[in-house]
Amino acid sequence: MKSRPALRDTLIAVVALAVILVIPAFHRSPAFEDYIIRLSAMALFATSLNLLVGSTGMVSFGHGMFYGLGAYSFALTMQLTDLSLPVAAILAVLLTVVAAFLVGAVCVRLGSDYFAFVTLAMQMLFFSVIISWQSLTGGDQGLRGGIPRREIFGFDLSSQLHLYQFSAIVAVLGLLALRHVSASPFGATLRMIRDNETRAAFLGVVLWRARLIAFVIAGGFAGLGGVLAALFVSGAYPELADWPNSGQAIFAVMLGGIESFLGPLVGAMILLALNDVVTRTTEYYGLVLGIVILAFALGLRRGVLDYLRRWWAQGRTGRAR
Repeated sequence: MKSRPALRDTLIAVVALAVILVIPAFHRSPAFEDYIIRLSAMALFATSLNLLVGSTGMVSFGHGMFYGLGAYSFALTMQLTDLSLPVAAILAVLLTVVAAFLVGAVCVRLGSDYFAFVTLAMQMLFFSVIISWQSLTGGDQGLRGGIPRREIFGFDLSSQLHLYQFSAIVAVLGLLALRHVSASPFGATLRMIRDNETRAAFLGVVLWRARLIAFVIAGGFAGLGGVLAALFVSGAYPELADWPNSGQAIFAVMLGGIESFLGPLVGAMILLALNDVVTRTTEYYGLVLGIVILAFALGLRRGVLDYLRRWWAQGRTGRAR
């Protein structure tokens, strides 16, 4: 019985991936393929953040640090060494995991307000290092010179179509792994900590240890999203590690829904689509985007997917009566 939800989630992931991969066979659209590549990176980034915000009740303002670290460590490894792409990607993710462990060891014992601002301070420190260490990171110009887009598992990443396919596969597998974490007993423990940490501690849960594990897992998947972002831009730039990027992930989580696992994915879809439309129609990008997000927040009073789920549940209750 316990395996049925996991099997259902796997089947949904397989069907979704099959649909994404088959679309170019019927209609090629470079703009759509670029959108899916960017969405793959953003979905991993935002969903990993929601493991902290939605599941554990830990609001991190500095999650973009791990996204940027994944991008920079992968790009530097590819530029400075002859390591294969899979090895470079694994090393980048491992580095973000180690960094998340070190940062989390400092932050997870703090109260919610201090946790949020200390994570932001850590990200600002990392951003300052990127800007200052020009000989390694390129400073405010970022890592130029491109990334050798080598072949991996039969995918020639110099081809936009192959990069689209590869990014979609990595994103779906990553989201499926995060779903299993969220649906596992450990995920239930995190939600218990979020709802009543006093009761969780009374039942024997070591609060700081569970929070640290969640923080490390979230950092690792954010780093994986950064690897995809680096492949897309063929380098790494300071904007990937700046604090507004963390704000983008928080916007995605809030837009899509904190209570739904797929909420951050839906939020990332909406946010990226708004970015594309607004930047093409007006130079007042920030103003228009802020108004649209405010309209979502005041109109629905919760994320889009959370709103739809509650509307559907209320409708079923009314029909049952």
